[in-house]
Amino acid sequence: MKRHPALIELSREHHTALKLSREAKRCALLGLPAESELFAKKLAQCFTTEIAAHFTTEERDFLPLLEARGLHALIERTLSEHAELRHLIVRLQQEPLPEYLARFGDLMEQHVRFEERELFAAIELVLDRSA
Repeated sequence: MKRHPALIELSREHHTALKLSREAKRCALLGLPAESELFAKKLAQCFTTEIAAHFTTEERDFLPLLEARGLHALIERTLSEHAELRHLIVRLQQEPLPEYLARFGDLMEQHVRFEERELFAAIELVLDRSA
């Protein structure tokens, strides 16, 4: 699928997010405390350096475009999932439990799919109409 130029980099970043999702789910299934703790640290670092900026870009640059078009359900889902993922990172830093890793992995995968299939499609329509 060809992406609008404004979304190409964000779409590429989803590859990293999906890799983290798979690794989080694998780590949760293993249930090894030392490995969970190590991965939780890696995940927090990656979240801080990459994913948080990704979320901020979407929230700052693209959600206002959807707000102006009244697409509130897409905005609410995006913000809700961003908030839960941020919360899970904090929880994982406090307690790297398998259930938090599994939830993070599942939610991140669902969130990426939602963005690629629904959110970005809506943003592209708005951007194309604005051009």
